[in-house]
Amino acid sequence: MFFSYLKEAATKRFLLILSSIVFLISIIVVLVHGDRLFLGDPIKLDNDDVKYIHSARVLLNEGTLVYNSGNDPSAFIMPGLTMILSGFMAIFGEQHGGVTAFRIFQAFLQAICIFPVYYIARYTFNHWVAIITSLLVAVYLPDYFTSGSILTESIFRFIVLVLLCVMITALHTKKTSWYIGVGLLTASAAYFKPQASLFPGIMLILWLCYHYSFKEIVRFTLTIIAAYIVLLIPWWIRNYITFGHFILFTSSAGSPFLLGTQIRYGLPPDGFFAAYPQYDPSTIFTGADQVAVAKGLDVLKYGLIHEPLNYINHYTIGRLRALYLVPFYLHDIFSIKKNIVENIQTIIVRGGLIGMFWACVRKTGKSLLPILLTLFYFTAIQIPFVAMSRYGYPVMTFFILLTSYMIYQVILIFRKAFTTKNNHDLPPHSRHESGV
Repeated sequence: MFFSYLKEAATKRFLLILSSIVFLISIIVVLVHGDRLFLGDPIKLDNDDVKYIHSARVLLNEGTLVYNSGNDPSAFIMPGLTMILSGFMAIFGEQHGGVTAFRIFQAFLQAICIFPVYYIARYTFNHWVAIITSLLVAVYLPDYFTSGSILTESIFRFIVLVLLCVMITALHTKKTSWYIGVGLLTASAAYFKPQASLFPGIMLILWLCYHYSFKEIVRFTLTIIAAYIVLLIPWWIRNYITFGHFILFTSSAGSPFLLGTQIRYGLPPDGFFAAYPQYDPSTIFTGADQVAVAKGLDVLKYGLIHEPLNYINHYTIGRLRALYLVPFYLHDIFSIKKNIVENIQTIIVRGGLIGMFWACVRKTGKSLLPILLTLFYFTAIQIPFVAMSRYGYPVMTFFILLTSYMIYQVILIFRKAFTTKNNHDLPPHSRHESGV
């Protein structure tokens, strides 16, 4: 259904021109800023981006997936980014050439994101909201930082946007092939961020709203699960052969949960270490796997009992602020300072919330559900874990979409007021002759 929009010559021309401009600007960012976009030191390996580069080089030369493990095998991360980056290194070289080629690849993905963004906005609202959304996405500065960085966010965002388009198409066509696509794309997203794995669960609500039969729900659920499993089997086999036991995703899930209990980078509430003498203040927020989960549960339990309001705020308002009000913009692009981008981010989020409320009040119909459920899912799935702008970034597009709807409605109000004023200013015979 989405491909039908490309049959409109004006729409196709607009999307091609806009995506070309985005690609050109992204290329300029890559060439001008280059390695200055690194978050870590390539020698010290002290941040995720330089660790991914090291991991890709070891994978290319040794055939071993490593991360925070020297040259020993690791299941600390999902392998998606490392595999793609090592592929570019194999073709363009392990040093600057491979990294630059990967950045250009991400710039291309950012550019073609304009297409699914337009499609989702038009499906949800209309052509003009889709135009506004596309234009705002094209000038959203964190996108240009992300496409130049060596992190999972750029590719993951692209997959999520395409996945949502495929889910909407599957919902309306009821074709098994589209539901296979949902499963495959979900598994593809999981190769970068495992938290995407339950995302198709929102389809249960959509199926009920669109009156799917029980038989159809079961059939399409099993189709999605089967396609998902097929694509993840190689990862599970690799982990079992390497480590001797089954690892669903990674062995680091406990660490984000533990770090998520930390409020403003401080220690647990007073009295915690007296109540739990087995823990040490210098190591309380270190560890992984079950050890980290146990620590996190103890911190959370103690905090909710002794400082309930503080912890409730941390896991609600605090999470939303960390995810969405801080832009994922860690280096200035074209000398545009972060405080300017922060102000724009605040406007987008608040405008998106107003647009969401406005759309719900106006009862825009079931077409609003996919983006609302997407926002709800990726917010809820992050609440138990450490939250930061990096994790909220992939769904900022939907805040931009809802802000665009608010802008569209404001334009309509002003246009209606202006038209009414002009009609009242006309002489009576002029209004009659004009047909008013």
